[in-house]
Amino acid sequence: MASLLTDPLFEISGRGPSTNKNYYNCVVTKDDVIWRWWMISPRAVYRLSKPGQLIMSHEDFLDDNKLQNDIRTIFGYGALQYTKALCQGQFDYLARLPDSLLLQIVNHLEIEDVGQLGRTSRRFRQLCGSEEFWEQAVRRCCKTVSPEVPALAQEVGWRRIFFTNKLQLQKLISRRRLRAEEEMTELTPEKRSETSRSALKPVAEVEHTMEG
Repeated sequence: MASLLTDPLFEISGRGPSTNKNYYNCVVTKDDVIWRWWMISPRAVYRLSKPGQLIMSHEDFLDDNKLQNDIRTIFGYGALQYTKALCQGQFDYLARLPDSLLLQIVNHLEIEDVGQLGRTSRRFRQLCGSEEFWEQAVRRCCKTVSPEVPALAQEVGWRRIFFTNKLQLQKLISRRRLRAEEEMTELTPEKRSETSRSALKPVAEVEHTMEG
């Protein structure tokens, strides 16, 4: 699991509150907390000020109430708590997994649990709503998937296909096939023959495990 920890563990930057125009940067590595600041002021006395930097161990940061207060004031309570958790060895391994591996894990959850997971963070919301996830969900719940289903999914999305019952799915496929046939009638005989060979393929029956 340690191989999942890549430096930096966390980094955040931004300006101070309204009365403080200085710019700050906080970086948490595997061993240290790095605090940087840049003085930004129209006053001539500060124009030649050099950027500042403070490097301390995780243990020293946990004992530094002043720096903790600065981080809370500038970046908020959540950023402070997350920084302290990292310094205490509480690493968020799950959030550091690649999307491909997370998808494999998420696919073992019930759909209701996937919805709850999607509310926990922006990354999981995007992952649980992705076309890749819903395509895997459809293929997992279906005995067979006809060649026309992926093409239909490009129009309506895999999520809609997952929540569409077998009868409605067959209707959508039939309507799409009808549109394709109507477009074929508007082509020249040469183009029609070429398109027929490349685009119109036999459709296998879709066996969807979800009814109604």
